[in-house]
Amino acid sequence: MVDSIWTRSRASAPARDTLSREQIVKAAIELLDQEGLAGLSMRKLATKLASGATSLYWYVQTKDDLIDLVIDEIYGEVDVPEAELAGWRAGTLLFAHSLRATVLRHPWLPEVIYTRPSIGPKAVSLGSRGLALFGAAGFTSRDLDYAMGSVMAYVLGQASAEVAMHSAVKKSGRTVEEWTGDVMEQAKATVDDHPEMQESLRRRSALDAAQLQNEYFAFGLDSLLDGIEARLRT
Repeated sequence: MVDSIWTRSRASAPARDTLSREQIVKAAIELLDQEGLAGLSMRKLATKLASGATSLYWYVQTKDDLIDLVIDEIYGEVDVPEAELAGWRAGTLLFAHSLRATVLRHPWLPEVIYTRPSIGPKAVSLGSRGLALFGAAGFTSRDLDYAMGSVMAYVLGQASAEVAMHSAVKKSGRTVEEWTGDVMEQAKATVDDHPEMQESLRRRSALDAAQLQNEYFAFGLDSLLDGIEARLRT
């Protein structure tokens, strides 16, 4: 079993220490957003907090512990409305778009979200509220878990692909429009014998990258929820 900070007893911090676990987590997220996972170290974090690295270990024993803490904090950013207020489908749409936006705000998240157990209090709360949405739709038993899992898998998969594209754009030193324009031009050079692909490229070239990604995401999400509703009717 993977060792987790959530299943261990918490050690007491020094009585006169001016730091808090909340301060450490906030600073770690800021550092990750600026420099990515490779830029996070206890030494850099201590410098950012104007503290000694030794002091941090009263709160987090390892870098894995720190990752557990920041993942859970970020799960707390995701909006999951009450089914009684929003209805299951409108609530699920809000939840899905909020989860996507959260991943895009923290582009390093896909690198770690699958490697550590998400069992912190905010992750568990998100899971509980999400299951309540699908329960309100009428799902029960394993189908309840599978319905929510399918939506989360779709959102995380699409958001991770967007993160990868933005990472490639950043490394290229060009704008998103320049990068995608170059990709489209290269694609057009290979589809002379495929009129369906030619027309598809023309349609996609008419939209800017952000609009295309938003519409693509919304279409897939709506289609997935249509299928979920159809499954309920059968």
